[in-house]
Amino acid sequence: MKPTIVPETPLPSTSRDELWSSDAIARMLQALDVPWVALVPGASFRGLHDSLVNHIGNQHPQMLLCLHEQHAIAMAHGYAKASGRMMGAILHSNVGLLNGSMAIFNAWCDRVPMLILGATGPWDAAKRRPWIDWIHTASDQGALIRGFTKWDNQPASVPAAYDALLRAAQMATTAPCGPTYVNLDAGLQEAKLGGLPPLPDASRFQAPEPPRPAPELMARAAALLSGAAAPVIMVGRGRRTIESWRARVALAEKLGARVVTDLKPGASFPTRHPLHVGPPGTYLSEAAVRVVREADVVLALDWIDLAGTLKQVYADQPVGAKIVSASVDVHLHRGFGMEYFGLPPVDVQLLAEPDVAVPLLLEACRARAHTPPPRAPEPARRPHEVLSLRAVADALNEATEGIDVCLTRLPLGWPGEGRHFDHPLDYLGGDGGAGVGAGPGLTVGAALALKGTGRVTIGMLGDGDYLMSVTALWTAAHYKIPALFLICNNRSFYNDEAHQERVARLRGRPVENKWIGQRINEPDIDLAMLAVAQGAKGIGPVTDPDKLRSAIAQGVRAVQDGDVVVIDARVRPGYDADISGERAAMQERMARR
Repeated sequence: MKPTIVPETPLPSTSRDELWSSDAIARMLQALDVPWVALVPGASFRGLHDSLVNHIGNQHPQMLLCLHEQHAIAMAHGYAKASGRMMGAILHSNVGLLNGSMAIFNAWCDRVPMLILGATGPWDAAKRRPWIDWIHTASDQGALIRGFTKWDNQPASVPAAYDALLRAAQMATTAPCGPTYVNLDAGLQEAKLGGLPPLPDASRFQAPEPPRPAPELMARAAALLSGAAAPVIMVGRGRRTIESWRARVALAEKLGARVVTDLKPGASFPTRHPLHVGPPGTYLSEAAVRVVREADVVLALDWIDLAGTLKQVYADQPVGAKIVSASVDVHLHRGFGMEYFGLPPVDVQLLAEPDVAVPLLLEACRARAHTPPPRAPEPARRPHEVLSLRAVADALNEATEGIDVCLTRLPLGWPGEGRHFDHPLDYLGGDGGAGVGAGPGLTVGAALALKGTGRVTIGMLGDGDYLMSVTALWTAAHYKIPALFLICNNRSFYNDEAHQERVARLRGRPVENKWIGQRINEPDIDLAMLAVAQGAKGIGPVTDPDKLRSAIAQGVRAVQDGDVVVIDARVRPGYDADISGERAAMQERMARR
């Protein structure tokens, strides 16, 4: 798929005789079919920048100017989540890499493919400019992010750069996917070439076909699931394709298996389906806990933190169900961080991507005789006196009825029953690293991938998330990437208010002080005007639940017309869902006293 945004078209270059190493690197990016590179400019890659503009005409890849390196990485992250494809980002030297490192960690935890280019040097100290080139050169720049990238390299020649880019792209797109980093020496970029070294055929260096599980393991898994009295499927990470979506549904229906999902990986199974047990949340709902506890066989499809979820279900008791796991995530587990989670008990380890295993299980499993559970009635909509997250959910549902929407993100405390998912692009999931500040960039990247599809991109963000990365909106406005940002603005880092309240109660101290060092008010920040200042449209602040629906409808129409829109919804502080994971543990501790 070629880029759909009209590029910032450069004037034609009259100098066609001389070639530079960075020209060859730009050609290699074209050969790899990299559609976009998001960047913040920097002198360390001025050679490559010139080649992208004056040698290949700022086309495929087209540069997307960002105002912070975190946005550049987050855009590539959101693009990958919505499209399943890799795009690029370019970071300036060690300082740009440090700025973008949080977003790289998000992409790593979220297992998305990404090609990151960096720059340093010149590595030859004799060629460094006084002062600035010295402080922007590191002896092992890749070490800054080596704990949360799949691979990094610093090539010393054009042929080595070809090899590094081919390998980086191949590794980034091989499951489990993740970001890779290629650091380009400024001296190499600016070296003159006598001729362009022949480009390798990139089609011969694609990611390998995903391996299938061993037949004997498939037979064991199919026998367990076919003979189960109460099977459960826990659907985690997977491809956002209709084929994979339908295969999951077909397997659940063939087995009569109850299905649980959560909000971390995004939409993975239709939440209106009678077999789905919900509502999805950051942790299992009470209904989902009961169903998993009663299961005799559990099929875990790359479930995020399987060991922690089983601990939520079984507490200190042995895991009673047989566990079948389909995941290749173990290939990325290493010693730097703990984002690989606990070690779960598994009886059949398929060591395959879920989207490979599910069709095979669908073929191998016997149909179970079962009575479909009755579909739970939809809760009646009630009038809202205050603008809570439930009120926001109702307003969103009413304003977008009949419209294809992609939710790129949901705020903390979102009520899982507040929105149904009927398509893999209905909701893209969390940011992976559970930090703050990824939402705007992720939303812009997803909107870039979805531009022209007819699906309206909506990022539902907290005010802290929005404020940390608000200048990502400028990139969306500048490149005419339509998106709606619905800010659930409680004017606080409220998650930490909840934590301070818990600590105060445990220590017998005043809970009334929980707001200190947390509230974002006095003065209140005009979130809508921050959007207007960057060329977007701003609506609000909206404080009336009855007026929010019309505000969202207005915003959706503007996005359909090609605009970038921000709605400042002044929500009541508080959560409509337990997102801490502490409620069950606290109740258990109290019961033991």
